[in-house]
Amino acid sequence: MSIDSPTLGGRLQGWPPFIRELDATLSVHSQYVLSGNLYDSFLSPAADGAPAQLLPLRALLWETLRSSGASFMAVYDPVDGLQIVPGPEDAAGAESAAAAERLLGKVKADEKPSLEGLTRYLAAVARPKENVRAAFVIDSASRIARTPTDLEPAERDFFRFCAKLSRSARPVRVTGPRPKPLYNPVVWLVERPGDLPPWLTADNENIREITIPRPHLGDRQETARLLARAFGVGDVAADEAAAAACDAFAEQADGLTLQSMIEVTRLAKERNVDLADLPDAVRTYKLGVLDNPWSRGHLRRRVLDGEKRVPERVIGQPQAVTKTLDILKRAVLGLSGAQATRSGSRPRGVLFFAGPTGTGKTELAKAITELVFGDESAYLRFDMSEFSGEGSGDRLIGSPPGYVGHEAGGELTNAVREDPFRVILFDEIEKAHPRILDKFLQILEDGRLTDGRGNTVHFSESILIFTSNLGMYVPGRDLTARDASPFGSPERVQNITPGMSYDEVEQRIKGAVADHFTEVLNRPELLNRFGDNIVVFDFISAEAAHKIFDLQFANICRRVTDEHRLVLAVKGEALETLRRWCTEELDKGGRGIGMALESHFVNPLARALFDRELVPDKKVTVTGIRREGSIVHLDLQ
Repeated sequence: MSIDSPTLGGRLQGWPPFIRELDATLSVHSQYVLSGNLYDSFLSPAADGAPAQLLPLRALLWETLRSSGASFMAVYDPVDGLQIVPGPEDAAGAESAAAAERLLGKVKADEKPSLEGLTRYLAAVARPKENVRAAFVIDSASRIARTPTDLEPAERDFFRFCAKLSRSARPVRVTGPRPKPLYNPVVWLVERPGDLPPWLTADNENIREITIPRPHLGDRQETARLLARAFGVGDVAADEAAAAACDAFAEQADGLTLQSMIEVTRLAKERNVDLADLPDAVRTYKLGVLDNPWSRGHLRRRVLDGEKRVPERVIGQPQAVTKTLDILKRAVLGLSGAQATRSGSRPRGVLFFAGPTGTGKTELAKAITELVFGDESAYLRFDMSEFSGEGSGDRLIGSPPGYVGHEAGGELTNAVREDPFRVILFDEIEKAHPRILDKFLQILEDGRLTDGRGNTVHFSESILIFTSNLGMYVPGRDLTARDASPFGSPERVQNITPGMSYDEVEQRIKGAVADHFTEVLNRPELLNRFGDNIVVFDFISAEAAHKIFDLQFANICRRVTDEHRLVLAVKGEALETLRRWCTEELDKGGRGIGMALESHFVNPLARALFDRELVPDKKVTVTGIRREGSIVHLDLQ
């Protein structure tokens, strides 16, 4: 028989499911542990066909218990002590106070909260000497015990008493809507079930644990229609535009509580935001910032200018640059994930850069950051080789409660909370532990992540870039025992080589990436989140290598001028020799050219200049360059 059947819970049809569950089981359980979404507001039907109302948990519990014949509800918390609901300001307050005094005795106004007093009150309610139906709510019960698994003597004795009380409670029979015997329930309100000693509820059928979930889309839609009245909308059903705005508000509020939606409405009214523009208020509420770089009028012009500037910075990758800029334009227009039913909470842009090392993947990430946010300070990089251990994910989101460093939070979540408008680079993602990759599922799908302190961080305004060298090498096939690696794993063979067409390189790398996520990691769902956002980089061509060489060589000359006010020149034959040395191994990419320049030119230049008296504004000319073994010498004039 279900809780929603006419005989169990049908009496409160339309109320939240957890309330119907509690109400339907008052005859069999003497205590309840409520956890989860405690501080929200909840939809409850109003009388006489009036619109639903939003009630806090305490008021919702009282309305439920009152309908079952309860005379009062006692609420206790470690700060305020004991309070009686309804209070003296309510019409029924005097009657409730009299019933409470008969059951609990006279409550002193200045009585300080204590476990001894709480024990006395619990016994009086759960084992009443009179047929008075009531309830006892222990608010902030998570704060009673210092540590649930390491109780102090007084705390241990108190919870032992509560465990015994759950089994010795006495049902009460009263006249009214529910004349059959019902327990006077003791309701614990805890943030997490683990905040109470585990032995209190383990194998104890008298205590029922109920988790209060966050509101689903239907609840948010109904709440949005209630809140529309604040904008002067009467009948939302009769106004198509208002109904559409309410639905959009509900979708944008994914992950928020109903109480948060109330706060968003207040924020919108304060800023004179119309009902149709509530998603902007949701963004402000989630992110805590008013300025939105994505809404700046000049951003489209900057991206258009980037079609000329980015190829000058990322040399030799026309296909990768074009596809990246297309995805960036989609992000600027807010069309990322537009094909999905709910896309507003997903990251602004997601890119997966794959291809040979040293071909410009990191440089393109920096170029995007400068293009969108004006400088590279919004660029945040994580080297995922540092997250190869299963427990290293705590660095990203913070340690869970009770562990060292819990109060510090996570590196990723702290940075995004501080500034949600970022380009976040996860370098060499294939080196991260597979358990850590699971955290990206929530970010890519829902655009949010909960850190170790329980705070939700939103990535809806960030661009996420993943880089990988997957596809360069793949496990060999049909290898004999003689060909196998001496370390016990199959020999790896080169999958792509310089000289292949870009189409073939792209096909092979995408195939290797797909195999890695589906067969090696068994995470096909993560691959699906990347979709067609995999951007493949090509090997550096000879023409691109010469351009990179010229660019890096010019940087060296400029640095010499800036540091020492010298004019550095290299004669043609020496320069061509140096160019040939630095561009002969293209498989190492632009980074290889830089390393060769450092070895073949910067090091011997520093050696030669170090032995000279440097005179400002003097011209230094390299007339020759030669190698003697592994040592390079420069002839200066």
